[in-house]
Amino acid sequence: MKHKYIRNVTTLELKKDKCKGCGFCVEVCPHRVFVMENGRADIVDKNRCMECGACALNCPFEAITVEVGVGCAIAIINGNNNGGKSCC
Repeated sequence: MKHKYIRNVTTLELKKDKCKGCGFCVEVCPHRVFVMENGRADIVDKNRCMECGACALNCPFEAITVEVGVGCAIAIINGNNNGGKSCC
């Protein structure tokens, strides 16, 4: 099963002109949001993004931006930490 979250709300952005094709985003993304095409990163499905920020943190070219702490990842973490329901 591929994880999907609320449609069309993620803050994830990829600036393709800044991408140099290192592939770190593909390696670190837990939901396989990125693929490499023609030597550069591309987004397969933004709705898979849980806004954890791993891609942006690991992009040495600042080609990826995402607002960490506003999406599903933070809802799950807060739910687990507060003893509540851990879902989006």
